[in-house]
Amino acid sequence: MSEEAAAFLLARRRPLELVIFDCDGVLIDSEAMSNRVAAAMLTEAGWAITEQEAELRFTGLSFGAVREIAEAYLGQSLGTDWVRRVVDRLVDVMRRDVEPVPGAREALDAVTGLGLPWRIASNSSHFEMEAKFDRTGWRELVAGRVHSAADLARRGGAAKPAPDVYLAAAAAQAIVPAHCLVIEDSVAGVTAARAAGMDCLGLARHHDGAELRAAGAVVFRSMHDVPDLLRAALC
Repeated sequence: MSEEAAAFLLARRRPLELVIFDCDGVLIDSEAMSNRVAAAMLTEAGWAITEQEAELRFTGLSFGAVREIAEAYLGQSLGTDWVRRVVDRLVDVMRRDVEPVPGAREALDAVTGLGLPWRIASNSSHFEMEAKFDRTGWRELVAGRVHSAADLARRGGAAKPAPDVYLAAAAAQAIVPAHCLVIEDSVAGVTAARAAGMDCLGLARHHDGAELRAAGAVVFRSMHDVPDLLRAALC
């Protein structure tokens, strides 16, 4: 278990009343798929970008934000339907191939077993998340707990790195932000959680976590660590 995260949670003095999970990269191992599809479609549009570069530039951002960045780079519009076309292609891939992050299901079960409510807050649309949760067999497990930044955008809100979707998740549970703990894997998500006034654990499965730490997260390495970390938070 991550000693850094365990020490932080043991020293935490605020009550823990709600755990909020990001979706992509925390619960569902879909970040690589998203970056692959985005890179392919941007290459088709004239930006010859690799999957690795897409990961560095776009992880944690909404496809709307990706479109804005790409249009600025290309100096031309990608069309008002570009986000929809990306999502349609991505959903087709995820329905066949997406899998949970190792340890994610056990983490959700542990939160429930500890008597804590939990929610999911994502930049992904409900359409995308339904495909992921259908593929993993989690549709009933997550029903009524899922918040999408796309819903907030229609009401004037903003996607991560804005705090809106995390604040919406806390409000739905009637929990003050200071009593929430967010589990994230992207700089945009950590920034959103901290802007919402929430402590944040940053999952660094494939890197040293330096950027997550700089954004304000306390870094840990594996979703398998979450049950013990939460028990530490409740001591």
